[in-house]
Amino acid sequence: MPAPVTFIPGPDTAREFRDALGQFATGVTVVTCATDNGPLGITANSFASVSIDPPLVLWSPARSANRFPIFEAAQHFAIHIIGAEQSEMCQAFVKDGAAFPGLNWAPGATGAPLIDGCLARFECERHAVHDGGDHAIIVGRVLSATLGQGTPLVFSGGRFGAFT
Repeated sequence: MPAPVTFIPGPDTAREFRDALGQFATGVTVVTCATDNGPLGITANSFASVSIDPPLVLWSPARSANRFPIFEAAQHFAIHIIGAEQSEMCQAFVKDGAAFPGLNWAPGATGAPLIDGCLARFECERHAVHDGGDHAIIVGRVLSATLGQGTPLVFSGGRFGAFT
């Protein structure tokens, strides 16, 4: 096993910093919102619970994403926790925010697109948006939650996978 490498995070070590962060395995979500042009989605692994009372969650989209301004401004959105069998859908939303054809989905009470078959789903109202450097930290108040079952899709080291 190679020896660990210590470095100072900065522009010259951005790849190493990203690789170090990639050692932390996360779940995978698809966040959706309604727009004037139809439903929009984006894949995100930057999801976390914040509070049980009140019910708050967060996610952090990259400011460099072309869909960022729409999600930053969205008053309502849905966060879908993705199952291992949904990896193709997840990858489709990485490339195309309009990757809804062929999916079972419907608008929720707030208008946010709700995708069927996820492990969990949180319909949210924007609670706060905070600066997070090259990302924003979007906190949502959960208005409704849906709980399913299955094996979660996991992201680690730049790859999707599942528990075995």
